[in-house]
Amino acid sequence: MSSPAPPLPRRITRDDVAPLAAGAAIFGTGGGGAVHTARLAAESAIDRHGPVRLVGVDELGPDDAVIAMSGIGAPSVGIEMLGASAQASTLLREVERLIGRPVTVVMATEIGGGNGVAPVGWAADMGLAVLDADGMGRAFPEATMVAMNVAGRSRDFVVLTDVVGNVSALRTLDFAWLERHARAFTVAAGGIALGAHHLADPKGAVIEGTVSRAIGVGRRLLHSADPVVDTADELGATIVVAGKVIDIERRTDGGFTRGSATVEGIGEDRGRLVRVEIQNENLVVIEDGAVTVSVPDLITVVDSETGEAISTELLRFGQRVSVLAWACDPLWRTERGVELTGPRAFGYDLDYAPFGAVAAGAAR
Repeated sequence: MSSPAPPLPRRITRDDVAPLAAGAAIFGTGGGGAVHTARLAAESAIDRHGPVRLVGVDELGPDDAVIAMSGIGAPSVGIEMLGASAQASTLLREVERLIGRPVTVVMATEIGGGNGVAPVGWAADMGLAVLDADGMGRAFPEATMVAMNVAGRSRDFVVLTDVVGNVSALRTLDFAWLERHARAFTVAAGGIALGAHHLADPKGAVIEGTVSRAIGVGRRLLHSADPVVDTADELGATIVVAGKVIDIERRTDGGFTRGSATVEGIGEDRGRLVRVEIQNENLVVIEDGAVTVSVPDLITVVDSETGEAISTELLRFGQRVSVLAWACDPLWRTERGVELTGPRAFGYDLDYAPFGAVAAGAAR
């Protein structure tokens, strides 16, 4: 019988960063940026400043001010163009100037990929806490695809900055206009930028428990003798196919990484061909001309030996991979959630068909 899992943290130490990175990569569904550099930066920041306090939404007080932060752009560009050391603090100063009060807590806009890990390093460097929540419960490529939009919460402004120090404060009519203007800034910045906005009231407008959940998934993965099977079990996921990548098509277009990957089954899956469609994240699984899984449900490609997630920009011909799929947070299965993140939101002419059992929520 396996020993009980250690308790999830109320502060994030250096030892928690590796599991967080492993779990965030899984929840990234191929996107959110590669976790390696974000992990190194977070570990270095904790080495310099000490552990970061992890707080729940219910623990926020009247004096707390929360900002959601994330990288924006094509993950493939992010590998080659590293962020500037002052980007996060530049955003913080501008947000504080606009709201007229100190920021105390940072939240990941998406728990997926590097965007789920980087806020820990930013918080350590800036003396802030991290909120045990995010805006997606996974990674999505567009600014409209956040829980705050589903909840009908408005935002006064969004601040963007690039690696050379340009700063733009956007006051858009809605999230759709925000996506258009933020994407234009990102393309002008070379394909990658950093963004932040103030969350006046996170309660009821974010997906809670996702940081601690990612750490728990990462711990299970990193300490397993059978990581693919155990990670699938931890997630309540299905192993759709196990095989090797025989074709990869990828391009950077309009601030996104787009393309597809084809996996040929091996072993028990010999003879099967499965294609995964990509727009930063893994969007749709197609086999024999039929869609078997689609957004907003989660699709992650992992290394068949280590169980570690492979981001879309790092998929290569010949890799031995397993494709995992599992149910999204119930928020995304609402009418508004499917409107914002279902297959039609990405240009696919098909209706969303839920995959697997409804997720119990981010924290369990």
